Amino acid sequence: MSLARSSAVIAVGTLASRASGLLRTIVLVAAIGAIGQASDAFATANQLPNALLMVISTGLLTGVIVPHVVAVSAQPDGGRAVLPKLLTMGVVLLLAITVVATLLAPALVVLFAAKFSPEQQALATAFAYWCLPQLFFYGMFALMGETLNARGIFAPYAWAPIVNNVVSIAGFAVVIAIFGADRTDLDQWGPAGIAALAGTATLGIIAQTLLLLAFWRRTGVPLRFDFQWRGMGLRGLGLRAGWTFATMLIGLSAGIVQQQQISEVSGDDASVFVWQNAWLVYMLPYSLIVLSIGTPYFTRISEHATAERHEELRADVDRAIRVLGLFIVVAAAAVIAAAAPAARIFTNNTADALASAPVLIAFLFALTPMAVLFVVQRTFYAYGDTRTPFWFTLVQGSLVVVLTFVAVALASDATLTAAVAAGQTIAGIAQLALASWLLRRRIGPFGLGRALGALGRFAVAALPAGAAGYGVYLLSGGANGWMLADKLFGALGTLVIGLVAVLVYVAVLAVLRVPELRLGIGLLRSRFGR
Repeated sequence: MSLARSSAVIAVGTLASRASGLLRTIVLVAAIGAIGQASDAFATANQLPNALLMVISTGLLTGVIVPHVVAVSAQPDGGRAVLPKLLTMGVVLLLAITVVATLLAPALVVLFAAKFSPEQQALATAFAYWCLPQLFFYGMFALMGETLNARGIFAPYAWAPIVNNVVSIAGFAVVIAIFGADRTDLDQWGPAGIAALAGTATLGIIAQTLLLLAFWRRTGVPLRFDFQWRGMGLRGLGLRAGWTFATMLIGLSAGIVQQQQISEVSGDDASVFVWQNAWLVYMLPYSLIVLSIGTPYFTRISEHATAERHEELRADVDRAIRVLGLFIVVAAAAVIAAAAPAARIFTNNTADALASAPVLIAFLFALTPMAVLFVVQRTFYAYGDTRTPFWFTLVQGSLVVVLTFVAVALASDATLTAAVAAGQTIAGIAQLALASWLLRRRIGPFGLGRALGALGRFAVAALPAGAAGYGVYLLSGGANGWMLADKLFGALGTLVIGLVAVLVYVAVLAVLRVPELRLGIGLLRSRFGR
């Protein structure tokens, strides 16, 4: 399969996965609501395997086993002698970690949701016993998927999450049919409902992992246990992954502090589940724009770094920031203007949508800074430098913790979760400023002034664009209008606001004769033309 075709398969699979994931969340919200003690209990339990996976993925899979999978796959035998050993090691370690984590479910719930009432912690723990086995299947999915990728088999890994979403959507629909919808109160959940909801979430992860097994024969690697682990050369890889692992721990620790504090307002105000859904909406433009456009630039930057073509590298860093900024600034403006209708998609009533919208807005102001940080951080990685990102992430994590407690001291219950999200955005901007300064010291001037000038022009165009979109929302009736009437109208309203904002944005850029506009149009033509 050619590189272009492989990239297209991955891109389309990612888009389909994100779209079906949004639908999965919509059905889940219909089942458990967006704001409520039961909603936040399930959200806390279901995030535990993902949080633990961050530790395993960075410290074990991404840092140690996966790089070795790629390396041994290039050997004359295609890695057939070593890969069964690596897979066996992965199975054993993942199974052991999953068993321990499941036994520690009550302690993990307290760690992430210290401010829950005892009754709410008990429900979250009951959900967690069903959700934590996802950890094993998440890990195996990553390990098997990376092995398939290393053999040039890209489609299954990219498309398998859709199976998870389909299974989950069907299962959550059954839960609604049997037990009812919008069950936000603790006393509405008994053992059967808990098993049905959390079991469905876990079944989806199992399904996507089993799908990869159907394609395993194409790897040519025997699927058998091999416990002869000596001499596989993993120690050096583990040492090199140490800084990345430490960087991840900072983010996880700061996230735990945030979750602990916002858990106090669970019940009547936006809390854990609203936070997760707002983050899901935030990640949609980030994934579609930053990852799809920025990743090819990262590949070129890495090639330049390896070949010591420093001038070309600096030029690509500048160009990547400007191109990403062209698209991401208007995305942020459009979704901020459509925050209430967008939030309505993931809530069951207008009041919850209006309570959720400020959390989404607080995240969206970080969209542009995080797009720039993507380029800056990966430039350090291109030079093999994982230590410097640790230090500027340490600063960011420390600020997140400080600003979280500032939010607790100053914000009301109704605004606490949005204030904590705003603190994260402020900390991210500070992280970007420090990272950019450190990168300039490392590689010399890379056109940051020019890039900031371009971002300023984009912001000038985005202001009337966002205002026009918000004007459409107000003309529709605002909080009392059709856009917040139900989920479907919320999605339609978000689309209308987004289209208006983009049209105004492009028109203003054209009037200002912004040079990046032609570059962006050319990029879109080349992508869609192929």
